[in-house]
Order: sequence, then structure tokens, then C-alpha cells
Amino acid sequence: LFFLFFTISFSGETRYNKDKILQGQGVDEPLSATGFRQADAAGLFLSNVKFTHVFSSDLLRAKQTAAAILGKNRFCKDLEIKYDARLRERKYGVAEGRPLADLKAMAKEAGEQCPSFTPSGGETLDEVRERARDFFEFLCQLAIELEQKEHCKPGAPGRSLGTSGEQFVFPWTNHCSEAEPSSEGSGSSMVLDANILVVSHGAYMRNWIGYFVSDLNCTLPANLTKSQLSSVSPNTGVSNFIIKLENGNLLKPQIMCVCLNQDSHL
Repeated sequence: LFFLFFTISFSGETRYNKDKILQGQGVDEPLSATGFRQADAAGLFLSNVKFTHVFSSDLLRAKQTAAAILGKNRFCKDLEIKYDARLRERKYGVAEGRPLADLKAMAKEAGEQCPSFTPSGGETLDEVRERARDFFEFLCQLAIELEQKEHCKPGAPGRSLGTSGEQFVFPWTNHCSEAEPSSEGSGSSMVLDANILVVSHGAYMRNWIGYFVSDLNCTLPANLTKSQLSSVSPNTGVSNFIIKLENGNLLKPQIMCVCLNQDSHL
């Protein structure tokens, strides 16, 4: 059982991004004119990818980014976007709506380093990672249920990865692994049960990727540096993961990062 998992790891730019002001969850700014252009560019970049599901943070900047991306898609303009609070940006408590410099000053006063410092009323990194883990397990369960439904249909052949060129177009050009799902050694085509677009936020996705790498032993592109792995994605940066659930085993997903924080569309 394979499913592809795409993420836009950061919504488009807002004026608060530009002014280096923390938004977190409490500041719900719309995209700026630049942010809308970025979202449209990401949509064009992914326009030939046929998604089965789209999930977005329920914060406005992510919702607008997801809508702009789908609006450019050749195959799924009318696909329902499902909003989920588990995809919200990290909560920064008293630091929200204040300059990033203030957060750094708070951390210094507490004798800690950003980004591990948690301001009063904010989320710890462990709490953010727990949200990410919970949502990822939900996605895995979704893929398993889809696969089971497909196999229960009389005479259903399943959804083969195939080579049609319509549903599975991989536009990655840099920071990418050459590996893609294959049926080598399996005797038959592997089944792609879900092709999921997730639109979220930078600090949240950095923690999610950390969970993939440290807890689930995600395979990374060979040319990826440590600084690239730990850095926050640019606005509308695209990351792509392939997840394999052997025999529907939720406990041991095999994860391969094909592309991290891809920004060639910007």
C-alpha cells in the first residue's frame, strides 16, 4: 500500500511575514498581494498533479493558499478542501502579534534559544509534534480505509501508479530524490490509494518533518544538508513524501522524502 503525501509547508506571504511579526494562531492575517502571487505560482507548479484529498489549516492565510492552488489545477478544481485545526501554526502565546525580535529577547532573558523557547501561553515543541503525529496517523488510517474500500468493490482493479502522465506528474527539480514508488519485485503494480495535498505553516511543518526524521526514520534526499533540514520553508515551499504502509501497518510506516522546501516556482 502506497500513498503520496504532498505538503505546501508554508502558506503564502502576509504583511506580518514581510514585517517579521509573529502570527502564530492568534493573528489571522490574509495573504498579501505577494502571497496571492506565490500561491498562484505554487498552483501552476502543481497543476498537473491529480489530488485525491486536500487538507488545510483553518487559518485564513492557509485557506487562501489552498484555494489558489486548487484554482490552478487541471483535474480537481472542485475538490473539497477540508480544514483542520491540527494543521495550525505553532501557538506563540504572548509573543503573537509582536516582532520576532521580541521573541528572541524573551528567550535570551530566560536563558534559552529560539525556536525551542516557549513563551507564556504558547505551545511547546513537543505539543506541536503531538499535533503533527495525530494528524499523520489520521492520514495513514484514511489511506488504509480507501484501500480496503477499493478492494471490496466487485472486480475492482485498484488504482495503479501506471504511466498515464495525467494523474502522477512529478515536477520536482532540485533537492529531490530520484526514487519513486515502483512495483519492482512485487510482481504487480503498486496501488496508489491517496494523493494528498496538505497546506500548513512553516514552524509547524519544521516540527512535523523533525518527527518524520527522528521518530519514523524518514529517508532523505542524498544532497540535503543539515541546515536545509532544520530551516523554515519559504512561503509556499513544497515538500513531497512517499509513504508505504506494508500490509496496512500503521505502526511502521516507511517514509521517503522526495523533495523538501522546493521553491523553484517562486
